[in-house]
Amino acid sequence: MNIDTSVLSNVNGGGSSGMPASQSAELRESFMTLLITQLENQDPMNPMENAEMTSQLAQINTVSGIEELNDTLSGITKQMDASQMLQASGLIGNAVLVPGNQVKVNTDEDGNSYATPFGIELDKPADNVEITVTSNAGEVVYTKNIEGVSAGVESFSWGGLNNDGAAVAEGSYNVSFKATNAEGEALESKALNYALVQGVTPAESGEEVRLDLGAVYGQVTLDQVKQIL
Repeated sequence: MNIDTSVLSNVNGGGSSGMPASQSAELRESFMTLLITQLENQDPMNPMENAEMTSQLAQINTVSGIEELNDTLSGITKQMDASQMLQASGLIGNAVLVPGNQVKVNTDEDGNSYATPFGIELDKPADNVEITVTSNAGEVVYTKNIEGVSAGVESFSWGGLNNDGAAVAEGSYNVSFKATNAEGEALESKALNYALVQGVTPAESGEEVRLDLGAVYGQVTLDQVKQIL
C-alpha cells in the first residue's frame, strides 16, 4: 500500500503558498493516518523498510519546517517594514540629496541671491570635476572646476551668482558635471539635487516605503536618498 502523493503535494503546496493553518493541519493529519494505515496493513513478509518510513516522516517534518519558516519570514518582513517606516518618518522636515539636476535660485529679504545645494555621486575618485550651471534655455550662467573629489557623495553650494559676480534671475536651473581622472579620462558621475521631505507613504504589498518630496520632485524610496543635509 502506497501513500497518495497528491496528499503530500497538497501539504507542501499549503506550506509554500500560504494555505490556511487549519487546512494544512488537516492534510498533515490525513498524511499520518495514511502512513499508520499502511503500517497496519503491510505485508508481514515484506514490511516497509526503515529507510522508506524515515523518508516519509522526514517529508512531514519538512512540510512543518516550511510552514514555520514562512511564519518566521513573514514576521521578519513586518519588522523590516516597521523599521523602514520609522526611519522614513524621522526624515520628515529634513533636506536631502536625491538623483536629479535641478537648482533653485531665490532672493532673500535683503535682495541677496541664494541657491539650493546640489551634489555629485562618483564611483571612483576624480582628479577634476567641472561644474556647469545652465538656465532652462541652455545658457551657461556659472562654471567652476574643483580638484580632488573623493568617491561617493559630495555636496556643493552656489551663491546664485554668475562668473562675473552678478546675481542671476530667480528660478530653476540645471547643473551638470564632467568628472575626469589624472589622465583626463571621463568618469561616470550622477547629479543630485536638493529636496525637502514633506511626508511618508506607507509600504503596500510588494512595494517600499516612499518619501514625499512635493509636487516638483514627487516620491522616492529610502535607497534614493544619497545624503541628509
